[in-house]
Amino acid sequence: MMEWLLGIILLIIKLVVVLVGLLLVAGWLTFGERRLLGWFQLRPGPNRAGPAGVLQPIADIIKLLLKEDITPQGADRWIFRYAPAVVALTAFLIFAVVPFGENWTLFGKPFPMVITDLNVGLLFVLAMSSISVYGVVLGGWASNSKFSLLGGIRSAAQMISYELPLGLSLVPVVMLAQSFSLVDIVKAQSAYPFILVQPVAFLIFFMSALGEVKRIPFDLPEAENELVAGYHTEYSGMRFGLYFLGEYVTMVVLGALAAVFFLGGWRGPLLPPVLWFFIKVTAMVFVLVWLRATLPRLRYDQLMHLGWKVLIPAALINIVVTGAVVLWIGA
Repeated sequence: MMEWLLGIILLIIKLVVVLVGLLLVAGWLTFGERRLLGWFQLRPGPNRAGPAGVLQPIADIIKLLLKEDITPQGADRWIFRYAPAVVALTAFLIFAVVPFGENWTLFGKPFPMVITDLNVGLLFVLAMSSISVYGVVLGGWASNSKFSLLGGIRSAAQMISYELPLGLSLVPVVMLAQSFSLVDIVKAQSAYPFILVQPVAFLIFFMSALGEVKRIPFDLPEAENELVAGYHTEYSGMRFGLYFLGEYVTMVVLGALAAVFFLGGWRGPLLPPVLWFFIKVTAMVFVLVWLRATLPRLRYDQLMHLGWKVLIPAALINIVVTGAVVLWIGA
């Protein structure tokens, strides 16, 4: 009975730590991204709220909480209200299967540094990323605006198109690890990170994930530097903030998944495992910000051409080559 109670307490602790940590990281990531963009583009970033602008995330939260929450006339109120929560919730749920360190020993018992180690963790990640499409397209449809509807449809087409190469890029990882568990995938990289033997899969995964999270150069659903913001045009206040939060949490999740699948997860010399995991995630997020400051947006036909005619064939060829090599080595 005590062991069962201890397990429940440890699970609650991990849930609180991960949830609060992601919220804090996402909040301060908005500040870090603006400062980095200012540095890349030779202009000041936020520098008015607090010393060097460090209180800017708090000012943003206060602004979003105090802004009037408007529901457009003719909108589907229930779907309009809860669609943003779907985007934010699925981003948080993906992190439930992401391991961020080696097991600790607590009270003589192993304390896994993951909320839950599912034997089908990879399938869970793909399922959650698919569900997030509904939050985007339903938010655009429920707004009763043709601009939001077009943004939602365009977003759904993009996200569905890039889900396929995203999943295919991870098939060679499963071949090498012989498991769908994210913990087993990290353990399989004890000798070397998979990026050394699967650079093509890593590039396909990274580009597909960029299309999935709608970051530049694949930010066509939002077109964030234009006046009309796509599927969330009619949103205001904290409902818009949930879309905003979902995007930044997804950036962290993308960095974490890239670290787990290709960069060895928590593995590294000298430093503590959790610190190595944090360094790898930070490096991936830095690259995302760097790309936003560097690349222009693709045209929609270029976007679809890249996904269907380049990434998917390349992923299929990579699967065949990897399978042949694995069979040859096994023989």
